[in-house]
Amino acid sequence: MSAQKTPSIPAVERALRILEALASSRNGHSASQLMEISGVPKSSLHCLLLTLERNGYLLRSPQTGRYLFGLKLLTLANSSLHNFHVREVAAPHLVKLMESTHLTVHLAAPENSQAVLIAKFDPPGSSHMATWCGKIMGMHCTALGKAIGAFLSDEQIEQFFRTHGFPRNNENTHTSLRRVRDDYSQIRQRMYSIDDEEEELGYRCLGAPILGTDGSIGGAISIAGTTMQINGDNLPRLADKLKTCAGAISLAGGYTRNEHAYFGA
Repeated sequence: MSAQKTPSIPAVERALRILEALASSRNGHSASQLMEISGVPKSSLHCLLLTLERNGYLLRSPQTGRYLFGLKLLTLANSSLHNFHVREVAAPHLVKLMESTHLTVHLAAPENSQAVLIAKFDPPGSSHMATWCGKIMGMHCTALGKAIGAFLSDEQIEQFFRTHGFPRNNENTHTSLRRVRDDYSQIRQRMYSIDDEEEELGYRCLGAPILGTDGSIGGAISIAGTTMQINGDNLPRLADKLKTCAGAISLAGGYTRNEHAYFGA
């Protein structure tokens, strides 16, 4: 029997849907919320939650009753992150970028036509942003997502839009495929992306791609801060620092031989 004809195990699929539902929340979900979000029937949900909790993959807050990721799951996730070549290569460059800009710095990797956050560096004394390793970044409204999405194929972009759509976060979010494609075109020309309060009001982010010699996307980096910290006066200078860092990471990781390609040289 071919792998495509081999049936999946329903209980495993339901457990994975529970974990995926929790991944979208910073503060966890109650059992009733998980049932609504995951679509897992109430009759199965309790047993699955109890099994995951007993094995250390989930924990239940005694104060709120909400379920959160357990230490075992975080340990497995962290072990997986260590396998990302780009993360190891990028880390020292990202720390220098954080120190020189005094802004939060992120690194994302492409996975199934999505952008997944795999590293974050906060400057000392900063107000921590609502981002965390493992978070899936919006392909139409975040600097990291845009920097990766701009270098996907037309087919990948269309398929992503049909499957996920472009949800509206606020009045600044572009939700049409045409507007997002126009944004992607500008990103490819200037080699950096902008999230201008499109995901969260009061915050602005700049992103840059990590490209291979063939133009394929290997990841993306970003700097993020308030609209006071990233403004019209310092944005060009910050964008140049960001692109220089992305070029250095691409060069160090063997993705490209020419970091100056980020400046059209």
